[in-house]
Amino acid sequence: MSAALTPERLEELLGDPGDDSLPHGFAAAVARDERDEFPTALCEALVGAGFHLNYLPREWGGTFESFDRSLTLVRCAARRDVNIMPGTMFSIIAATCLQLHGSAAQRERAAQILRGGGAVAFALTEAAHGSDLLSGEVRLTDGMLDGEKWMVGLGTRCEAVYVVARTGGRGPAAFSAVLLDTASAETGGLERAPAARTGGMRGIDLARLRFTGLRVPDDALVGKVGEGLEAAVKAQQAVRLMSMAGSLGIADSAVRLTLDFASSRKVGRTALTESPHPRRELAVASAALLAADAVALAAARGVHVFPEAFSVWAPVAKHIVAESCEELIRRCGTVLATRSVLREGAPGAGLFQKLARDSGVVRVIDSSTLANLRSYAGQLPTLTGTGAPVDPAALATVFDLDAELPPYRPDRLDLFARGADPVLAGLPGALAAVTDDVPEEDGVTAGLLTRLAEATGGLGELTRAAQRPGADPNALVDTAERYAWLHAAATCVHLWQANRHRPLYGTKPGSTGWLGAVLGYLLARADGVDPRRHGAALLPALDAVSALRESGQLFSALPVALAPTTRQES
Repeated sequence: MSAALTPERLEELLGDPGDDSLPHGFAAAVARDERDEFPTALCEALVGAGFHLNYLPREWGGTFESFDRSLTLVRCAARRDVNIMPGTMFSIIAATCLQLHGSAAQRERAAQILRGGGAVAFALTEAAHGSDLLSGEVRLTDGMLDGEKWMVGLGTRCEAVYVVARTGGRGPAAFSAVLLDTASAETGGLERAPAARTGGMRGIDLARLRFTGLRVPDDALVGKVGEGLEAAVKAQQAVRLMSMAGSLGIADSAVRLTLDFASSRKVGRTALTESPHPRRELAVASAALLAADAVALAAARGVHVFPEAFSVWAPVAKHIVAESCEELIRRCGTVLATRSVLREGAPGAGLFQKLARDSGVVRVIDSSTLANLRSYAGQLPTLTGTGAPVDPAALATVFDLDAELPPYRPDRLDLFARGADPVLAGLPGALAAVTDDVPEEDGVTAGLLTRLAEATGGLGELTRAAQRPGADPNALVDTAERYAWLHAAATCVHLWQANRHRPLYGTKPGSTGWLGAVLGYLLARADGVDPRRHGAALLPALDAVSALRESGQLFSALPVALAPTTRQES
């Protein structure tokens, strides 16, 4: 079995992404983007290093240890080109489905393909129905498969495909899953063709799979009849976790590129990083980045401890990370100005435009924003109600970055949360501890902690009001979004409280500056106001991000040394 690849080793192998002469850097990624080209050489280099094994369980011959480790590893690769994720990791959802209900033979077949660097595609959505999964028309009747699946990742090059097809009348139990060998299927009724091209993540392999009277062998059925959609929805929780690595990789490069420019560019005698308006924009971007990192890291650890909560926790984290990264790219674009749209003639030309386009695709590739919020809006009464008290030791395991995580148990994933949100349920105790430790001179953070307590305390009433007859039909989804931003703020409080002994984000142990900055950002988003209103409170986030950049570290609470870089200045 290959030894687990570390982020530092990956950085060493791939080298400086800012070096235009290297094949795995930004210039090569932009050139591929211009040609709509699949990242073949980069994927081959990563497979050769064992990168593709990082999400496979050890019993499958993989090197998976924990989601927080995999998240960090993938971020380091994705900061160079997020297309490595569809290039090497699209099989994660089919693999998770097979972990949930595949036979021993089906698991071994998938493991054999994936260990060798091949792909097992996942075919769920259809062009006519999108995220309306219950309306799917691809049908399996009397062993014959008919219909067309859409936007199937790695669909033109996969060796096997996991297909969710209708086998019954109505409801979730009307769908079953089959695992098909594509080589034999192509001789019996499978047609593969490229899907519509995307504006971002250009050149990735997305396909249409058309089934016409395809004879499906009896042993291709995965699990029981009627459980295909349930397994797929559960597996998407893990996919949402890993898609956050793509957003964070893009965000890392966008902020780093912008700081490279802003620190060397002057207006008069003042660098843009010190000029009031650009500095405020950079502070918002930095606070959004730190908030996204904290939320993603906590979710990646939380799935090991509270998997039963991930029907909500996963889409909440996905929403916060995707929306925060979209905002930071917009703020970076404001600072870069003309350089944000140049395709040539300046250092890093074309890179920012690629990052912006790619971010838009990652934002929706596993679920649209609205579908993501709607997926848990109906669970808000349970989440905001009273329930069994959260286990303090379990919560500490999630947030203490030194704590060893229990093994990941995909069989404990559920379609619905069975109790109150553990992050919000444990917030009162964390707030009490943090408030006592906030220095007297940091009145900004203390005030934001009070506001957070008041805001989370009002979620229950907002939920009840949204469900009353005559309520605004958008009220429940709006409450779900507010809930997401407040969950994120609570996450940051827990992270600070459990790691006050650590130099989080390169700051001194116990420093509350970064905490106040992310709370200012997240509470503004929860209230639906421009985070620039809290501009002064957000500045410590820019200081933290700038210090991490200067020390060559990943923009994360976990210390990761990056390859020495050639900065894209002026």
